[in-house]
Formats: sequence, structure tokens, C-alpha cells
Amino acid sequence: MKRFHFILLPVLLFVALALAIACRRSVPSPTTPLPANARTWPVHGFIHAISTDRRTATIQHDAIAGYMGAMTMDFPMLDTNELIGFMTGDEITFQLVATDTNDWVQNVQLVAHHVTNVTNDEVVFHVPSIELKVGDLLPDTALTTENGDTIHFSDLRGRVVAFTFFFTSCPLPDFCPKMNRNFAEARQILLGSDKSPAGATNAAWQFLSISFDPMLDRPAVLGGYANVYRGADTNRWLFAVAETNSLAGLAPALDLQFWRENGSITHNLRTVVLDPSGHIARQFDGNDWTAQELVDAMHAAAK
Repeated sequence: MKRFHFILLPVLLFVALALAIACRRSVPSPTTPLPANARTWPVHGFIHAISTDRRTATIQHDAIAGYMGAMTMDFPMLDTNELIGFMTGDEITFQLVATDTNDWVQNVQLVAHHVTNVTNDEVVFHVPSIELKVGDLLPDTALTTENGDTIHFSDLRGRVVAFTFFFTSCPLPDFCPKMNRNFAEARQILLGSDKSPAGATNAAWQFLSISFDPMLDRPAVLGGYANVYRGADTNRWLFAVAETNSLAGLAPALDLQFWRENGSITHNLRTVVLDPSGHIARQFDGNDWTAQELVDAMHAAAK
């Protein structure tokens, strides 16, 4: 389900792709003390949008020293009541809190009401929606693997394939890192079931993590990053990077949106399961899915 509507930059003018972070994150109760591993930062920014239930706010924020660059992101709220009375364009300060697994906004304070366009110098373009549906054949796409090899989705035909997107310098724990943690857990479940005929997928399977940062995430970088989540065991889990031309064709098909902004990348989240013939069997939008749900989707695709 699309939660926001930033616009994808046209592929022929591929400077970056527009941001829309489409995910729902769990946060503690407002009365719960901060976890011991929580880190906090004071932040200044502008409100772009507020969800109807006030659970999330899209905020264009300044750089956060030592943590992340300036960008526009969808943040979960610790206390939805804090957004009562706020509106699009408001200049605010707030506290960003991050643990090892999630992040949220709290202590929102109004600086000033603004009626001007908070997007300032941002330029957006409109392109027709061409997002694929379950049952559609995924376009064949060239990828460069962590080993420096070139592969295509068509090379993986005959296997159930689960792939997701990331970039290695993504700072927030429940974005790219969470996708890879979920993949690690799902792979362990499937490797265990493969040892039991009753629980096996009845098909070959493959995990594929795809970076959309070809400027930084070259094979040597990917290999080191992969080891953090996969360890030395490379069985059935490959890390790769999509070059700009490949992304230009693949991203619109999945409504994958990302935007290079102030030295970093803002993005939404897409995780896809392909059946052995290369057709889309399931697409998970955002990060509100579990490793077991992914495993179940792969079992279903195998049938």
C-alpha cells in the first residue's frame, strides 16, 4: 500500500528518484522509559505531511551531526497527541531517538507556522505509474555481484527468489539493516527446513540483496557489508548492486523510490518474492513484515 506520494524522477533525467518512505515502525509507549541503548539527537526541520492517525510525520530535516545527512523522511511518533495543531509547512524542532532496532520522534516543538512551499529548491517530475502486479513477469535486469560478476534475474530462473533493496551507508536501524536482519533470519529458517523433507520448500531458492547506490557500493564494499549479516556462509544469499541504467527500468516496475539528497539517500522499502518462472508472487511494501511471513511467501511461490 502506498503511504506517501513523492514523485519518481524520470528515468531519462536520472539524477535521483523521489523519496517516499513507506513503512510502519513500532515505538514504545510514551510512558515507557527510554531503552538503555537509545541514542538521542536534537533536530530542526519542516513538516511535509502528517498521517491521518498522526502516527507518522514526513519531515524535511537538517543534517544530524555524526549520524545522517539532511533529508526528507517519514518518522513514527512516540506520542500521536504531539502533532495536534501542527500542519504542513510548520517549522519545528524535535528529538530523534534510535535504538538498535527502531527509531522515533518525540518532544516536537513549534518554531513558526509557514505557508510557503517547504520543498524550496526541490524539483520533481511526473511519470506514469507502471508498477507491476502479482503474476506479472519481472523485467530482466543486470546486476553486479559482490564477486564482480554480472548476473541477470533470468539466471535465477528455476528458483524461488526473494530480493530486497538497501544501501550500505543507510543509518536507520529499521530500514536497510532491518531488511537484512529479516533475510538472515528467514534464511536460517529455510536452511533448517531443507534438512527435513516434510518442511522443505520443494524448490531451489535464493536470497538477493540489491544496493541502489552504485557510486559507493562496489563489489569490495558489498562483500564486507554482507559478512556483517551473512557471516562467512554465502549459501543462497548474494549481495549485488544495480547500476543506474538498470535501476531506471527496475525501480518504476516495483514503485521503488529513492532520492540522493545532501550526501545520502532517502528511500522507501520493497521486498519481492519471485516464483521459479520469474513472475512476482508477493511484494512486501515497507518494513512491517516478519522473517516467517517471507518464508511462508516463498513456500507458496514454490507451489
